[in-house]
Amino acid sequence: MDINSGAIHVVDETVYEWLPWTEAFIRQGITDSRAVLASCPAADPAVHSAIEEIIALYEAGMLFTEDVYEGYIGDFKQRPTVVKALCLHVAHDCNLACRYCFAEEGEYHGRRALMSLDTGKKALDFLVAASGRRVNLEVDFFGGEPLLNWETVKELVRYGRSLEEPNHKRFRFTLTTNGILLTDEIIAFLNAEISNVVLSIDGRKEVNDRMRPHRGGQGSYDEILPRFLKVAESRGQTNYYVRGTYTRHNLDFAQDVLHLADMGFEQISVEPVVALPDQPCQDYALRQEDIPALMAEYDRLAQEMINRSRQGKGFNFFHFMLDLDGGPCVAKRLSGCGSGSEYLAVTPGGDFYPCHQFVGQEGFLMGNVDEGIANAALREEFKTCNVYTRAQCRECFARFYCSGGCAANSYRFHGTINDVDELGCELQRKRVECAIMIQAALSASKT
Repeated sequence: MDINSGAIHVVDETVYEWLPWTEAFIRQGITDSRAVLASCPAADPAVHSAIEEIIALYEAGMLFTEDVYEGYIGDFKQRPTVVKALCLHVAHDCNLACRYCFAEEGEYHGRRALMSLDTGKKALDFLVAASGRRVNLEVDFFGGEPLLNWETVKELVRYGRSLEEPNHKRFRFTLTTNGILLTDEIIAFLNAEISNVVLSIDGRKEVNDRMRPHRGGQGSYDEILPRFLKVAESRGQTNYYVRGTYTRHNLDFAQDVLHLADMGFEQISVEPVVALPDQPCQDYALRQEDIPALMAEYDRLAQEMINRSRQGKGFNFFHFMLDLDGGPCVAKRLSGCGSGSEYLAVTPGGDFYPCHQFVGQEGFLMGNVDEGIANAALREEFKTCNVYTRAQCRECFARFYCSGGCAANSYRFHGTINDVDELGCELQRKRVECAIMIQAALSASKT
């Protein structure tokens, strides 16, 4: 992979062997193939052909390219700030007691609360006003469990639709649910109005029920699986994800991904838990010594996905889905999700935070729906957060795909938003590697 151009090359052993040797000449400014070949210690025509190919790729801007983004960073920091997305915490309450929940069973370091319709409307009004000339806006209904406040969700969707035409906006609504309260009526509304639905389930019954029980300790798997299958099938196997979290208790998480695929889901995301291993009651936290096992699982999953795709039984795994042709825009490559500037979380009481993972941490309170953004300095700090403010990102081949990683995870581990979660970085690099391998293998199958 050529980092700065994003070009992917599938090469044979000869090209791979002679890449570093040829690169040394290119770095010295020697790009005439005849001059390079004159110094070549090998007489093999295949070697000469490989060297000529490497130089041709360099001249075509597809290999050993310079970083064109760092020079853009000054303009990037000065870009106008418009809010394009809100995460509405319509319910700081939950009907499950997931062991790894960063939201403390929906309470977010506070008390249980439901967002009022009036507060939700003010949040949507703020989004319309703060979005400038941007047409497409996103709103995620989140919790806790948002279906605990279902009537408010429905009314906010209707209110959002009423704002579209007069303000020249289009809302894209999404919703994340644990499925306990899903009914046929709710599913019908989701299919009519909600662009994407995230369905929380961790995989195999024993894995899910260990980490996602009811408050009384009973499991949730048997309740939610048929409901989630109904959602997936009613949406034509698109515009949804079943989303799970793997922990130290299921380092064989590929089994959970494949279990979900075998159950009939085609859009799957299973992600590593984010937890501090030295904290009490967090025995599920991943540790550095788990890395080899996790790397092997990603390899195993990638190979199985290739096999299934060739058999016509393919499915999508969120973390292996990379656009290797066009890729994200420059701003997305540099800054990622835009938390704290382009994306905000809104509590039931109407307070703004940089994202859902900062909610309840008073040092990250940014304002509210009545007064707007009050902490402009914090907004600027998040706005200027990018891959060049994180020293570890500068030499990382995956930096333009993860965009520096999660600011909340950085703060959790290091007390600053401008650092990285090292374990998460290792797993992200592996996922990018697997994504490239899958696409290369499937492309080769077609030729």
